[in-house]
Amino acid sequence: MATITREQAETELKARSGDIDKDGLGRVLSKQQAIEAKASQKGPLRRFIGDIRVMFSMLRDYWKGNYRAVPWKSIAAIAGALLYVLNPIDLIPDLIIGFGFLDDAAILAACLTIVESDLHDYEVWKAQQDGGSVGA
Repeated sequence: MATITREQAETELKARSGDIDKDGLGRVLSKQQAIEAKASQKGPLRRFIGDIRVMFSMLRDYWKGNYRAVPWKSIAAIAGALLYVLNPIDLIPDLIIGFGFLDDAAILAACLTIVESDLHDYEVWKAQQDGGSVGA
C-alpha cells in the first residue's frame, strides 16, 4: 500500500514552495481550470475543492496587487501545493489507481495547516470588499 507521511508531505511542500517566484505564481494561475478539474474527480482531492478555490482567489488578488496582507511564504506554499497537485509524476504517481492522489491530498493538507490563518484572514477581507463568494 502506497502511503505518504506527514514529514514527507512537509518536505515536498517546502521544496516545491522554494521554487516559486513571480513567474511561477503566474503559471499557477494559468492552470486553475486544470487543477480544479483534477480535484473535482472522485477521490481524496475532492474534499479540498472549496479550499482550492479560496487559494486561487487569494493568489489572484495577490497577483493583481489587491491583497498583500499575507506573507510571501504563504503565497509560495499555496502555489507550490497547487502545482504539485497538477504534476502526475510525483511521490506517488497519479496513474496508480486508488493511491495516486493520496500524496496530492497530503500536500494540500500540509499546506492548509501552514496557511490556515492567512486563508481565514483573506476570506474576512474578501467578504468586506464585495460581500461576494470567495471561491467564485
